[in-house]
Amino acid sequence: MRKSICPSRAVSITLLSLLLPLSAAAQSPASPEEVTFSEHVAPILYENCVKCHRGGGVAPMSLMTYEEARPWAPVIKYKTGLRDKIGTMPPYYLERDIGIQQVKDDERLSEEQLQLIASWADNGALQGNPENLPPLPEFSNTNEWRLGEPDLIVPLEDVFVGAGEADSWVSGTPIPTGLLQDRYVSAVDMREVNDVDSSDAGGTIIGGLYIFHHMTWQTGVVTEEAGEVDEVGWPVHELGRNPDIFDPKAGRLLEADASVIPLTYHLHSNGRDTNGHMELGFYFHPEDYEPEHQRARWSLGDGLNISIQGDVPEQELHSYTVLQKHTKISSFEPHLHAPGARTCLEAIWGNQIEMLACAGYDHNWVKQYTFEDDYAPLLPEGTILHMIGYMDNVGSNPNVIDPRNWSGSGNRSITNMFLHLGQSVELTDEQFVKEMAERREKLGLTRNDHQVGCPLCMADIPLLGPEDDTADD
Repeated sequence: MRKSICPSRAVSITLLSLLLPLSAAAQSPASPEEVTFSEHVAPILYENCVKCHRGGGVAPMSLMTYEEARPWAPVIKYKTGLRDKIGTMPPYYLERDIGIQQVKDDERLSEEQLQLIASWADNGALQGNPENLPPLPEFSNTNEWRLGEPDLIVPLEDVFVGAGEADSWVSGTPIPTGLLQDRYVSAVDMREVNDVDSSDAGGTIIGGLYIFHHMTWQTGVVTEEAGEVDEVGWPVHELGRNPDIFDPKAGRLLEADASVIPLTYHLHSNGRDTNGHMELGFYFHPEDYEPEHQRARWSLGDGLNISIQGDVPEQELHSYTVLQKHTKISSFEPHLHAPGARTCLEAIWGNQIEMLACAGYDHNWVKQYTFEDDYAPLLPEGTILHMIGYMDNVGSNPNVIDPRNWSGSGNRSITNMFLHLGQSVELTDEQFVKEMAERREKLGLTRNDHQVGCPLCMADIPLLGPEDDTADD
């Protein structure tokens, strides 16, 4: 039996959730008229969808059986067919026709999967032979950890939000991790645990289940004399966001005797009296692990010049930064607010201009896109990073409350942000040359190849160091 779990911070699931590869049965060729639920569509749903869309799950309808899925066939086709646009299912918006496509957390349906779903819906949504149904997945708690059981779980304080309370921004109480020795973290996941029964959540998540819209936090050793010291910053928790997987050569340090320090909770009512708390799951490198690379400190975004006009689509925002160090970008994470529709990240080096990634945006599902290690952008110092944001402040954008309103920068969803929150590391000259050489060898790249986001990868640059005073040919 396959084990299937549901993401812990699903957000405003309005219809369905379909992800990842087809089973062998669903990959078998079939004419459009021959596509059936049992042989072709159920494998997709069972592999990816019913982990949330089932009785007691966090999604608004069950798709476990043919009888349950059949009425939703046209909607399933429509929602999956949106691909990288607002409202698509699965909620993953990386565009396929531009930029780097190799990502660790790819949740996109393939074109073959989309065509199977469309053919099924367009040709009567046939059942097929029930004997050919794949086995039902084995379900665990819908709020399971998405990367498996963490090495360390830190529950934070309980918070109460009453039914109908206004949004609030409050700081939290530092909570000791109980860690007895320094450890480097390879990944971190975050989830909300509360006393709401998901089956009674009213069919939506952001409005009916969770009370933590987002949380900013850091870790540090807390003493009465010095207060918080040696603070380490960590990625923000947001509803719908996937786990953070750090560069394997740049684990984040979690100190012995450190505490988790919630800087800000953004709390909002889910319509009922609710007690809940955040839990942080840390995944450790081996005890003898030492990082090779340092976290990069550049930032990209604009909180001063945002001016979103009413009833205007495709408004553009632009932000630039110049890299002062050689840089490896581990993940792309755009952050906009309700009018946000799309973001692109571009690299300019010399006379070369190249788009690294573009992704649609839906403020109900904030996503990050973690590049595969051998495809993450490797950019030389002096590279100009250019981020472009597209805002649709129009009535057809379901996230906009009143498109007639002008809006500027701010923390509320009805105001706006324009940020890149992705992870990156800085490299020395030697590390930069070594990374490119290792990539060429591993991927079999030659001078006639080109890799998006690595303008110098095909240049055989000599690595000169204290133990290497000869240049390679």
